[in-house]
Amino acid sequence: MAKKKKIAITQVKSQIGALERHKVTLRTLGLGRIGRRVIHDDTPQIRGMAYHVRHLVRVETADS
Repeated sequence: MAKKKKIAITQVKSQIGALERHKVTLRTLGLGRIGRRVIHDDTPQIRGMAYHVRHLVRVETADS
């Protein structure tokens, strides 16, 4: 069975002053504080959420 790809999403900027929907997206991803890092499966849904808050986060491939 093929190994699922993972991505690491790290919040690098504050959500203060961001649109409410961006704040909700960060919470949905499991973020909320600068420096917090989460690992998710690399799916189109997660990529889309990361794309919408791309000015607040950094996305990298996770080595697992």
